[in-house]
Amino acid sequence: MRRNKWHGDSQFGWQDWQQHNSQRYRKHNSRTSRESLFDENVENGQASFFESTNDVAQREAIQPTMNQRSDPGASSELSEQSSSTAKSTSSASVSTVPELPGFYYDQKKDRYFRLLPGHNNCNPLTWETIKQREMEEKRLKMLEEDAKSGRVARMGMNFTMLLQKRHFGLMNSASYLRFSQELKISAMRRNKLEVHSSDSSSNSSFKMILADTNCKRIFAVKNDETGYKYGILNLDGHMKENRLISVDICDNLYFTHRKGTSICWASLSGCDSHILLCLSGHADIPGCISLLPASIFSNSNSEDHLSMQCNFRSSTVLSCAWCLNPQADKCFSTGLLDCVFVTDAVTGQKQTFRTNSSVLAQQFAHRVPVLYNGCRSGEIFSIDIRQRTHKGLSWRGATIFHNSAVTSIRLLQDENYLMAADMIGKIKLWDLRTARCIKQYEGHHNEHAYLPIHVHEEEGILLAVGQDCYTRIWSLHDGCLLRTIPSPYSASNDSIPNVAFSSQLGGRGGVPGLLMAVRQDLYHFSYSSKKNDRTSPVPVPSIMRDLAD
Repeated sequence: MRRNKWHGDSQFGWQDWQQHNSQRYRKHNSRTSRESLFDENVENGQASFFESTNDVAQREAIQPTMNQRSDPGASSELSEQSSSTAKSTSSASVSTVPELPGFYYDQKKDRYFRLLPGHNNCNPLTWETIKQREMEEKRLKMLEEDAKSGRVARMGMNFTMLLQKRHFGLMNSASYLRFSQELKISAMRRNKLEVHSSDSSSNSSFKMILADTNCKRIFAVKNDETGYKYGILNLDGHMKENRLISVDICDNLYFTHRKGTSICWASLSGCDSHILLCLSGHADIPGCISLLPASIFSNSNSEDHLSMQCNFRSSTVLSCAWCLNPQADKCFSTGLLDCVFVTDAVTGQKQTFRTNSSVLAQQFAHRVPVLYNGCRSGEIFSIDIRQRTHKGLSWRGATIFHNSAVTSIRLLQDENYLMAADMIGKIKLWDLRTARCIKQYEGHHNEHAYLPIHVHEEEGILLAVGQDCYTRIWSLHDGCLLRTIPSPYSASNDSIPNVAFSSQLGGRGGVPGLLMAVRQDLYHFSYSSKKNDRTSPVPVPSIMRDLAD
């Protein structure tokens, strides 16, 4: 009998073919039902209870492979895709995790946890605690990395490369000094200082520190359960090799229950001879501005304790500044809720300038008696205090705007440039001649705090402490973030560091580095431990030419 041409050697008959098709149909239906069930559960927020995220990643990685089996030319692409998928299974599992309302996904345990409503004390698993835990893990990791040596401010930049470029004439002297300074800043190491005090003030928490012009003295504000303590830290004579080892707190501390809102050094009878202290009011007691001689904080000159003290009562005082211009060298300003006072410290004569918003930051120019003010409304304007005495002349000068409340302003030495920071974390460099922002410094974090910025043109850097308790250092030249220093303590409103930077901490012949005060501790971030390892200041004119370009 002649064999049917449809029959092969395998004897795969019609019944076998029908059975094979029914099996494929059942597998396809079962797979489709599982996918539809998964999609429905994702919409209902229950995907994690049916399969793990690794299963989800593997299923999504296999799906395009099944859809492309009919394409014979895609075999090589599929093999490469499968190998790359196998290498990135963990990253794919994290990226494909759906966000479920009311649930938190733990990457380490690869599962979801329910977020129950309730107060933090009753429910340990809330978004706040999760965020704090992630921030703490990041801080601890950065502390480990910060303790290691070999950090660089810029990728591929080291001392060997700088020396080679300098040797072959590929880099001018100003750039060489600037990059050398950046490398030294990136290599600073943290050292804890011993705080010596004759009373229990060494256990108080630091709330503010402010260095004088030569960084020889540090005015400090400390706080404990008894109130606020104001005094001076002595840095002279406490150095070893290239770092500080201890500081002394002055013998006489100024005690009060009122909080200091603003502080600045005043040159009334000499350079930084006095301290201008603004204290907040409470209940029926208004705020006050006190001009205190720095000698009262030492037992050596007890006769000047009250002879040169001046008090000016006012409403809530938010900011203050001292004028160093010869035309008004005995005047200081105070910023209030709706006005600015300019007072002569010798005669007591006062000028009033009305404003439309609270004045949170102030600084006088050196070349001319012009006062710059930063307001809660985001406005920055200048006041020429000479125009007030001439009728018909407007005292309000140039005006620029930020999108949020201005917390700190700093004039550069050129005085045609002004640096300003606001409450949304923006730090901008303004050209006052054109009222145009010419540079921004990214990375600063602020939401509602009064945080200062520190400009050091000789070193070519900008410093700012964020509300996240990280100290960031930028290059003043190009805005590059050179270093981010984590706080030794967990992030909180009571743990925001206060810093002071100088190439000569302790005065002439002092040590370079960063002084950081956190809670009751003081830290010195020192340069290299080698002797005479100093970096010369960067020429300011070269920096300003680069900024202008």
